[in-house]
Amino acid sequence: MQIPVSELVVRYLERLGIDTLFGVPGAHILPVYDALHDSTVQAVLAKHEQGAAFMAGGYARASGRIGACITTAGPGATNLVTGIANAYADRLPILIITGETPTHIFGKGGLQESSGEGGSIDQLSLFKGITRYNRIVERTDYLPQVLNRAAKILRSPNPGPVLLSFPFNVQRELADASALDAIQFEPHRPSVHEAAAVRPLAERLAEARSPVIVAGYGCIRAGAQAEVAALSERLKIPVTTSLKAKGVIDERSPLSLGSLGVTSSGHAYRYLLEKADLLLILGASFNERTSYVWDRQLLAGKRVVQVDHDFEQLEKVFEAEVAIEGDIKAVLGGLLALLDARNGDRLQQLSEEIDRSKSAVGSDYTLFQSGFSLVERFFRELERHFPEGATLFDDNIIFAQNFLNVSSGNRYHPNSGISSLGHAIPAAIGARFVEARPTFAILGDGGFQMCAMELMTAVNYRIPLNVVLFNNGSMGLIRKNQHQHYQRRFINCDFVNPDFALLAQSFGIAHRRVERAEQVDELFTGLDLHEGINLIEIVIDKDIFPNYSSRR
Repeated sequence: MQIPVSELVVRYLERLGIDTLFGVPGAHILPVYDALHDSTVQAVLAKHEQGAAFMAGGYARASGRIGACITTAGPGATNLVTGIANAYADRLPILIITGETPTHIFGKGGLQESSGEGGSIDQLSLFKGITRYNRIVERTDYLPQVLNRAAKILRSPNPGPVLLSFPFNVQRELADASALDAIQFEPHRPSVHEAAAVRPLAERLAEARSPVIVAGYGCIRAGAQAEVAALSERLKIPVTTSLKAKGVIDERSPLSLGSLGVTSSGHAYRYLLEKADLLLILGASFNERTSYVWDRQLLAGKRVVQVDHDFEQLEKVFEAEVAIEGDIKAVLGGLLALLDARNGDRLQQLSEEIDRSKSAVGSDYTLFQSGFSLVERFFRELERHFPEGATLFDDNIIFAQNFLNVSSGNRYHPNSGISSLGHAIPAAIGARFVEARPTFAILGDGGFQMCAMELMTAVNYRIPLNVVLFNNGSMGLIRKNQHQHYQRRFINCDFVNPDFALLAQSFGIAHRRVERAEQVDELFTGLDLHEGINLIEIVIDKDIFPNYSSRR
């Protein structure tokens, strides 16, 4: 049966399991939008295409499924760039659909043309470095191959954004609906590893006196949280995580060292430095933040074993005695089958060692010497009132990294990627389309003003959301760096904020301003944090800084 390409595209989305499509329409993509009218795919209107890209990323992170966004040609596509770059850095499966001018005017200077002809914007080149695959589909005869290639990448163990651009006239051409039958829509199934493949890991762990697991985001992507916890508990191995992996094991566990990294408290760093003789690195890239800017002391004198599904991550920044490319969940399952439990008394001993390590942390490791009591109190109350079942998207990072113990029942999504401001609110909105969980978007006042308009997207679609805004009238990281490294020569770091109470009123949402400790408690008793849309403003002094140096 012959159907318009626009309808074929929508059926393709449905077959990929995409149920929500974030975007902004324009003339050159209207045939696809028209086909969405009778589809099961919900089209969500964002306020800006960057917000749509962040929403798709938040949806993908929260669901583990393919996120999707749609825009028109020219500025519609170019406005996506930062959000797609963020998804590319986080290796999120995002399908981007864009329109394009009709092919018969390519090179003639058509309005919003981005074909690359005749001096027009070259969309393919623009997105080449931030997508795994991108094509302008100029003909229908090879459309099945393009769609199949896109599906394979989106479903692969190492996915990333895929962009497909359809010229206006191609959207209206006819194609055979049976083309979809030849496309591989089933997700990749990881292979189960034989015990022999993990025997060297078991041997190294058996030989170690004081091993530590360093768990990265790869554990979450593999769905291996239960296996990591089981390995830790069976062998009584402490666990530290990368920032993105907070919550891989419950951070309230006596075996949790918390997160590792330059903006963390230093507990895990000190323990690794002084106690560990073997590091089992699982799905962690050991990037700048996690490695303390590749501090050689962290690995000095230690045996290192590594498991990662991505071959490119193996031994990228260090040498490992054993390095296994494979699905982390499957590898740990095989490893657990080989291992015997260690002495149960070991847990008490380890717990005491971890407590001593934490209490011994000196002033060099104290990130928050004064001035952050309201922030700390907020996160302690958040942890107490939402021990399970909450989702957090965090652009600020440093506060939650140190003040919030993330349980295995909560979902914490730090803005890693390219660490772009303006991410938390749209990403949290995207995640809220996945499932109904209390959701928090945490960010500073500078980042808020880059994405504040997306609050109306939450209002328009009645999406419950709690926005936690740290108000210091400053770009805090910039001001800190200028304080530490540029003789307090402050420039372009301070600004005047709007009246957030009036802003919230104009949005039709609730607002609270926190300046005293008792007002923190009132947040959790006086606001509907489950089903309401709330703007929570926590005031901090712009002239107090966390005690760390980013060396920038």
